[in-house]
Amino acid sequence: MADTDSAPATLHYGDGEFVVLKPGRFVVCAVSERPIALEVLRYWSVALQEPYAGAGQALQRLAPSR
Repeated sequence: MADTDSAPATLHYGDGEFVVLKPGRFVVCAVSERPIALEVLRYWSVALQEPYAGAGQALQRLAPSR
């Protein structure tokens, strides 16, 4: 049996929910590269299919460039 504690999960990000494709306890923030426990994951991009550690990282990634 695989060790899901040390390997990141693979998710499909939808509108308001995500589906676990490969079990794991965390995903890695696309901006900060910090691990995010699935139970606290609240921010992601459906279009880019990537997670963010918080609102600041989501805004940093998704805000239009000036």
